[in-house]
Amino acid sequence: MQQSEIQSVKQRFGIIGTSELLNRAIDIAVQVAPTDLSVLITGESGVGKENFPQIIHYYSHRKHGPYIAVNCGAIPEGTIDSELFGHEKGSFTGATADRKGYFEVADGGTIFLDEVGELPLSTQVRLLRVLEAGEFIKVGSSKTQKTNVRVVAASNLNMIQATREGRFREDLFYRLNTVPIAIPALRDRKEDIVLLFRKFASDFAEKYRMPAIKLTEDAKLMLSNYYWNGNVRQLKNITEQISVIEQQREITAQILRTYLPKDDIERLPALFTKTGNDQKTFNSEREILYQVLFDMKKDMNDLKKLVHDIMSNQQPDIQPSESHFPSSILSHKDTFITSATNGNDFKSDKASRETAKFIGDDDYDESYQDAEVYNDSETQKPLTLEDMERQMIKKTLEKHRGKRKSAADELQISERTLYRKIKEYGIE
Repeated sequence: MQQSEIQSVKQRFGIIGTSELLNRAIDIAVQVAPTDLSVLITGESGVGKENFPQIIHYYSHRKHGPYIAVNCGAIPEGTIDSELFGHEKGSFTGATADRKGYFEVADGGTIFLDEVGELPLSTQVRLLRVLEAGEFIKVGSSKTQKTNVRVVAASNLNMIQATREGRFREDLFYRLNTVPIAIPALRDRKEDIVLLFRKFASDFAEKYRMPAIKLTEDAKLMLSNYYWNGNVRQLKNITEQISVIEQQREITAQILRTYLPKDDIERLPALFTKTGNDQKTFNSEREILYQVLFDMKKDMNDLKKLVHDIMSNQQPDIQPSESHFPSSILSHKDTFITSATNGNDFKSDKASRETAKFIGDDDYDESYQDAEVYNDSETQKPLTLEDMERQMIKKTLEKHRGKRKSAADELQISERTLYRKIKEYGIE
């Protein structure tokens, strides 16, 4: 699709932006419009998903037919079937007359099901029948009715996750997801943020009959680097607030900062932090695991030297370095640490037991007395990154008695990532 054609679509539907991700979404919507394929539009709340069903309807052969938008999350569960499929008189309390549902009214046109992930499971079964056979039954009726409707659905949920958790039917998801369109979040199209701000500022200046606000260069930089958890909707609301409240028409970064929620900032995964110049953050799970392995190696070396000094009847001259990961992960009850020093340093099994008691293992298991002590020439099988990650997650979950939120907080990852890892590693 030519850029001129995409620009024409943007002007017609009031879409602002030059992002390639946005242009790609518009291109897919226009290309799929002439077909009758079901479309599932995904994206975070506030990204502007409601524009795309209108684009699909306008460029389809159904554009002269009805277009109905239904917010599935705003209709109570007890009445959603009646709203979508209609009901017969007397079918339930309050049904004083026959009523046509949206699928009957939209016959020959397009119906947009916003927040489709909020539909009850019983309604999902009815919707699947409409998509597969083009027929439905009114509430309280036994008569099957036909309908010719193009269905476009949208959701801000992770639909794949919802199907895994049993909150959304897998067969319905794949039926709706014939053509997926992903709308990018505002933080992923930073080049459009200032353009949108300028457009909103101009609109509100005209609406409230006042000069339009403008941003200084430092304010533009702050605006572009902000996380925008609420996306375009949040940007529009903040622009309106500033337009109405501020007497000064030139907005600096200092003024802008007072309108941006402080907790709505981009958070990177971090396993631990330090104060001062030693503060560290991590950009990936792999970096976290590498850091844990490095810290474990250092702690192991400290423990080896400590044990060696004890067995040599020497006063230990080092202190084990402070661990930088949750204490539950390396519980001494589950990890038996063998020394890489020569086997001669271990005087006897009795001395080994005394050493274990000294380093704090009150529940020392006598069965460990037969454990093999390796010499320097021997090597132990190293743990893989996956094994380390599985052990970290399992131990933290045990510590918090299976409470995922608490475990996720201690590991400093999201609950969604923790849930995915639990499934991946088959942790009970």
